[in-house]
Amino acid sequence: LISGIGPKLEQKLNSIGIWHYEQVAAWTQSNVDWVNAAISFRGRIEREKWVQQANQLLQDAGANRETAAEGSA
Repeated sequence: LISGIGPKLEQKLNSIGIWHYEQVAAWTQSNVDWVNAAISFRGRIEREKWVQQANQLLQDAGANRETAAEGSA
């Protein structure tokens, strides 16, 4: 769901234990530096704003849950 992460990059992230965008949303700069080195794409995370995208996905998911809960009340 994060723009810039395709199937091959997803496999690389999975191989280092990254499975959910909630994990990406919680990254600190030190996490970003480590992952950049681990996936051999220096600067890509910042350039493509993965952490911000992940946070937006979390916000959108929260809004969708609230809307669904209101509709079922």
